[in-house]
Amino acid sequence: MSLRIQELSKTYPNGVHALRGISLTIEPGMFGLLGPNGAGKSSLMRTIATLQPPDAGTIHFGNIDVLAEPERLRAQLGYLPQEFGLYPNMPADAVLDHFASLKGVGDRAERKALVDRLLHQVNLHEVRGKSVGGFSGGMKQRLGIAIALAGSPRLLIVDEPTAGLDPTERNRFLNLLADISEDVVVILSTHIVEDVRELCSQMAIINQGRVIVHGAPQRILDEVRGRIWRRTVPRAQAEEYRARHEVISARLAAGSTMLHVYAESDPGDGFEAVEPVLEDVYFHRLATAAGGRVPAEA
Repeated sequence: MSLRIQELSKTYPNGVHALRGISLTIEPGMFGLLGPNGAGKSSLMRTIATLQPPDAGTIHFGNIDVLAEPERLRAQLGYLPQEFGLYPNMPADAVLDHFASLKGVGDRAERKALVDRLLHQVNLHEVRGKSVGGFSGGMKQRLGIAIALAGSPRLLIVDEPTAGLDPTERNRFLNLLADISEDVVVILSTHIVEDVRELCSQMAIINQGRVIVHGAPQRILDEVRGRIWRRTVPRAQAEEYRARHEVISARLAAGSTMLHVYAESDPGDGFEAVEPVLEDVYFHRLATAAGGRVPAEA
């Protein structure tokens, strides 16, 4: 069951053009949605989740016309927004039981079995009786995904789920998403390139409300293979190289600056060819879309 988005547009009352004619087809499995803050990712997620109407365009999930039949979509939707509220003084099992009831699981025995299964699935069963106010960020995210899964969704949307998590919690959460994606459409909206590279068979990059690249990560990497070049230069000389080359990223390393540039052929100046990574594609496409260079220095 695929998700089909056609010419979706949204402008907010303050004049911000959040979505500008977005069209995507998303097949079952893990789909990565990349973009900088303010690119339109959350607006797109909220629109798909029927939390706000678009100004124009269509959304279909299987045979469901999402905009005309939002209740049918909601019955098959799991949504984990970037920020969500929990009842801090309630234990995890009670919180999950409450949301399962809201999602239509009325039979108490059925609901108890569902809660136990989901808590095992997200590795929270041993702390099911503890108040969620004392949970770590990763534990709250895992409880959030359990809530999103309570209605056995066929479409799962997660918005910036690993922001603020430590590496252990991040890996645990991403492994959970990968496991879930075997059976449902999972849309992972993020600005963390590594999350998409490691997990997603399909991806899109959006910026300023537009899709600027869409496809399989490996195919997208193949398109820039042989065109990414690298050199480490003294930090004081970095601006000179920016003036002469199409710098797509710059990273501080031990007092020097490592430059990645895009060039169709050897740019000279001591640069060496490197195997591209998804970050190179990301920065290059953002720079191209903006009509200029977007160096990232860290």
